[in-house]
Amino acid sequence: MKGRVALVFGAGGGLGGAIARNLAAEGARVVAADIVAEAAQATAEDIARAGGAAQAVTWDLAALSSIPQHLAGIEATFGPVEILVNNTGGPPPTPVSGQSPEEWERHFRAMVMSVIAITDAVLPGMKAAGWGRVITSTSSGVVAPIANLGLSNALRASLVGWSKTLAGEVGRSGITSNIVLPGRIATKRIAFLDEQRAKREGKEPAEVEAASTASIPLGRYGEPREYGDTVAYLASERASYITGSVIRIDGGLIQSI
Repeated sequence: MKGRVALVFGAGGGLGGAIARNLAAEGARVVAADIVAEAAQATAEDIARAGGAAQAVTWDLAALSSIPQHLAGIEATFGPVEILVNNTGGPPPTPVSGQSPEEWERHFRAMVMSVIAITDAVLPGMKAAGWGRVITSTSSGVVAPIANLGLSNALRASLVGWSKTLAGEVGRSGITSNIVLPGRIATKRIAFLDEQRAKREGKEPAEVEAASTASIPLGRYGEPREYGDTVAYLASERASYITGSVIRIDGGLIQSI
C-alpha cells in the first residue's frame, strides 16, 4: 500500500493509534483523525519519527457539516482518501432499556451516521480510481451482545448490515468493505470497562481482568498492534478478494459461530 492515502479515525486512541502506525509502517500516508487534538498529533509525530508520512486532524465525528472541509484539506495535502478506517468512540455503559430518544439520537449521529456520511463522501474518489478499502471497527457486541452495553450493541449492529450491503454495491468498482471486531484488546477503553464492571460487582479490577482472561482461549488480552496488523492486511492488495466480511480479532473469545 506504499503511497496510498489512509484516513484513520480515533487515531489518538489505543486501537486507532495502532492501526495508523501499522498502515504507516506499510508505506501508507496516514491522516490521523481524532476529536482530541493532542492525541492525534502524538500519533502523527510517532509515525514521523519512525520515518512515515502523517498528518494530524482534529475531527468531531458528530459535526457532519465539517466533512467537506476536512476532506478538502486532506486532498490538498495528500490526495483523495483510498483507505478509510471508520473507528468511533463507544457510548457509556448503559442498559438498552430506559434511554431517552435524545440519547439514542446523539450516539446514532456520532457512531453510525458519521460513518455512513464520511464513507459516502470518499466513495466517488475511490470509484474514479477503481480501488478503495472501507474498514469499519465495531465491537464484539454486534455478534454476542455484551451486558450493560445496550447502546453500543444496538447501534454498532446497524453498521454490520450497512457494510455488507455496501460491499455488494461497490465491489465492481474495485472497492472492498469489511468489518473488524475487537475482543479484549488491552486499551484504555477495556481498562475502563473492567473498572466499571468491578464497581457493579463489588470486585477489584484485577479480579475482573483475571476472569476475562480465563475465558479467552489464548489466555491473554490482545495487543493493539495485533489488531492493527489485521486492519493493515485488509487494507493491502493481498486482501483484494475479501469483502462483505466480519473479521474477529479476539483470541477465540467470542463464543458464537
